[in-house]
Amino acid sequence: MMELWHAVILGLVEGITEYLPVSSTGHLIITKSLLGLNSEETRASVDAFLVVIQGGAILAVLGLYWKRIKQMLLGLIGRDPVGLRLAINIVIAFIPAAILGVLLDEKIEYYLFHTWPVIAALALGGVWMIWLDYSQRKRAEVQDTAPTVTIETLTPLRALAIGLLQCVAMWPGTSRSMMTIAGGTMLGLKPKEAAEFSFLLGLPTLGGACCFKLYKNLMETSGPDSQNMFEQLGWVPTIVGIAVATVSAALAVKWLVSFLTKHGLAPFGWYRLVLSAVLLVLILTKVVSITGAS
Repeated sequence: MMELWHAVILGLVEGITEYLPVSSTGHLIITKSLLGLNSEETRASVDAFLVVIQGGAILAVLGLYWKRIKQMLLGLIGRDPVGLRLAINIVIAFIPAAILGVLLDEKIEYYLFHTWPVIAALALGGVWMIWLDYSQRKRAEVQDTAPTVTIETLTPLRALAIGLLQCVAMWPGTSRSMMTIAGGTMLGLKPKEAAEFSFLLGLPTLGGACCFKLYKNLMETSGPDSQNMFEQLGWVPTIVGIAVATVSAALAVKWLVSFLTKHGLAPFGWYRLVLSAVLLVLILTKVVSITGAS
C-alpha cells in the first residue's frame, strides 16, 4: 500500500511538470527515488501509477480549455468549421505518437531508460531551447514582424510536423511539452498559441498513454500470484494522486502561458541544464536510480 503523502507529492510533481518544458520524467525519477519507491517488488506498480495520474493533467486541460474543446466537438458535427479544422489537426498531430508509442514502448524502456540517455536528453534539450529562443528573438528584431500563424490557421502539414516532433519526446528526459511548444514556435506560432496547441494535443497523447499503461499493467498481473497497481498500491492513493495532479496542473498551465508570453523559452532551457547536473550528481552518488523508471 502506498502512503497517502507519497501520492500527494507524486501527484504534485506530475501536475506541475507535465505541461512545463522541463521533463516530468527527470523530476519523477528524483522524486520517487527520494521517497524510497524504487524497490523491485513494487517498481512496476509505481511506474504504472506515475502514468495513470497523468489523468489529472488531462482533467486540468479539459477544465481550462473547455470552450476550445466544445468548439472542436461542434466542428465534428458540422457546426463550426474552425473547430473542425483544429480537431483534424489535433488528430493528425496525434497519429505518429499513437503508432510509434505502441510499437516502441518496450524498446525505449530497454535501450533509453538509463543514466546517460536521460541526462543527455535533459541537457541537449536545454541547449536547444536556449538557442531557439535566442535565434527567434534575433529574427524578430530584424524582421520586426509578428508570427502570422495562429492555432486556427495552422495547416495540416505543420500539425503533422509538430506531431513528429512530439515523437522525439519518447526519448526519456526530452519532454513532450518542450518538443511541441518549441516546435510550434519554430513553425510560426506565438509561444502562447504553441502552448495551447501542445495542451490540446496532450489530451489524446496522455490519455492514450494512460490507458495503454493501465491495460498493460492489468494484463501482466492477471495471474493468480500477481497483484496489479490497485491491489498493490491501493485505490485511494491513486485517486488522491489524480486529484492533486489535476489542481497542480491547472495552476501550472495558467502560470506557463503568462510566463512564456513575457520571458520565452530560454529560462526553461537553463533550468533543464541545472536539472541535468543535479540528477547526474544524485545518480553518481547513488541517491537516485534511473533503471526501471517510467
